[in-house]
Order: sequence, then structure tokens, then C-alpha cells
Amino acid sequence: QVQLVESGGGLVQAGGSLRLSCEASRRTLSRHAMGWFRQAPGKEREFVAVISWTGGTTYYANSVQGRFTISRDNAKNAVYLQMNSLKPEDTAVYYCAASELIVTDKTKYNYWGQGTQVTVSS
Repeated sequence: QVQLVESGGGLVQAGGSLRLSCEASRRTLSRHAMGWFRQAPGKEREFVAVISWTGGTTYYANSVQGRFTISRDNAKNAVYLQMNSLKPEDTAVYYCAASELIVTDKTKYNYWGQGTQVTVSS
């Protein structure tokens, strides 16, 4: 079983920041693109950001462009999501996932973490 474990979620006021972390149990996953998705209550899980296995290419959803930054540290087998200028509409469970390709389609991701709750208050 490939294990992805997210951490760093919590409660924050609007305008604040959080940094989410995701650690993979297998070092070989460093060869995969790593993405972040989120799911709010009653909504479909949506793409947030993705980073290539080298860390040289990134893509973001329009809703988070300019506010969120994805990064990775392959030596630590980890991926991060720095979230700034948080808004109440960012409230969701955030999931990290691994894919062999840099894509936004969640069906193309092979491995998923358990999710971490992010709540942004007004």
C-alpha cells in the first residue's frame, strides 16, 4: 500500500495563511507529479495545484492562482501547499495525490492521502 499522509490543516481567520504538507511512504513516488485537490461539503472534489516530479513545472486552479504555492522536496519525499490570503470559500478537506502525468483530472491520479481539514472563518 502506498501511503500519503497530509498534515497542517486547521482553523484560520480570513486573510491568514497555512502550509499543508504531504509525505509519501515510498521514495519512488518522487518520480510522480504531485497534486493537491480539495472537497467542500456537498461539492465535487476539485483540482487545486500540481507540480512535476522535478519541481520545475506547476499549474494552479484559477481560484487559487496568486494565493497558493505548491512545492516539493524529493529528499524528504514530501510535497507542500502554501496557502496565503485565505478566504472562507477555501474551506474544504484538502487531499494530496500522485500521478504519472501533470494533469488536473482527478481520475488520472493513482494515489491519495486521507485528507486534512482546512477551515477559514470570516
